[in-house]
Formats: sequence, structure tokens, C-alpha cells
Amino acid sequence: MTTVPETVQSRVAVGFRLDSLWAETMSSDPSDTKEGPLRLVAELLNRAGVAYALIGGVAIQIRTTEPRTTLDIDIAVPQFADIPRDALLAAGFDHVGRHEHSDNWRAPPGCSGGVRTAVQFSAEDVGINDAVAHAELTDLAHGLQMRVAIPADLIVLKLAAAAEPRRRPSKRQHDLADVIALMEEYPGLRTPETLSRLRDVRGALQALDDV
Repeated sequence: MTTVPETVQSRVAVGFRLDSLWAETMSSDPSDTKEGPLRLVAELLNRAGVAYALIGGVAIQIRTTEPRTTLDIDIAVPQFADIPRDALLAAGFDHVGRHEHSDNWRAPPGCSGGVRTAVQFSAEDVGINDAVAHAELTDLAHGLQMRVAIPADLIVLKLAAAAEPRRRPSKRQHDLADVIALMEEYPGLRTPETLSRLRDVRGALQALDDV
């Protein structure tokens, strides 16, 4: 199990504080943070024995130094059948809908103040199996442990997201920024293959801007 309280736990705590500031800015309850939904999702997944990895913005927040927050919780599972659907429904989650590579839910009312945090399960897509297989069980906060994707797998997932033509260009640019942030944090991940892939995806986005 990975435990680095001075970095991981402090980064997660900063993320929760940023959630509160965002809620205040939006004239919402400052108790609206992702902590409650994260704890509940972790409890359900761990109790069900599901193989998973925390990915997306929360994982980037954990793996990089720059303070940031995100509105969603993103979880990778190998197959959609691995999602503990009955346990989620029993706990008060609502199923929002299924897309080709994602299954979308909302946290229970009151789990994070007035906002029902979006929880997205990704499955059956590029890099998902490796992310789940390599994920590290990590102490995120007092009593909160989750399996977090490692930086190398986050880069693969972010490059795949940035290359998705159906994704909004602004989101794809954000994905590329996350890739660059990860490579800055972990210089050993600046491999020729990754840099070539980054240039290809960036070029495709530039061509889109030129249309």
C-alpha cells in the first residue's frame, strides 16, 4: 500500500478545500466536496471486491503538485459487469446513463451537501485494463483508501481521451495539459514513444482549429 501523507493526503485536502471555494463561488453549500462521495464509492467497491482504479481529475490531483480540483469522480473497471450496480442503487446512487465506454451515476442526495457529485465508470477501452492492474492502494485521507492509477497509465488514458474526436476540443486540450503536467512531475515518462504520441494528438487538434 502506498502511503505518503505529506504529499498525497495534503493534495487531496487541498482539492476538498478548492471544492468548498467553488461551492461558495456558486452560492452553494461550502460542505459540497467530493469527500463524502469518494468515501462511499471506495467503501462499496472495496466491500464488493471489485478490481478498479481511480483515474481522471482526482487521480491527476494526487499524482501532480499543482493544486487543482474537478467536479467528477472517475473510476476505471475492466468490464461494465464489474460495476456493483445493486450496491450503488441500494446506497442511493442514481444511474444517469450508459455511453460506449462509460457508465454514469450521481451520488446520493446529501452525500456532498446540495450537489450530487457525478461518478463515471470507464470500462472496455484503451488502457483501462493496465490502469486497473497497476493501480496502487493509497491512503487519501483519514480512513479513506482507494486504488489509484499510476502516472504512466494516466498518461495513456489522457492521450486516448485527447485523441477522441467526439470529445469537446476544450476537454481534449485539458487532457493534453494533464499529460504535460505528468511528464513534468515524472521526467522518466518523457519517452520518445509518448512524446511522438503527444505530437500526433496535438497536431490533430491544431488541424481541427485550422478548419
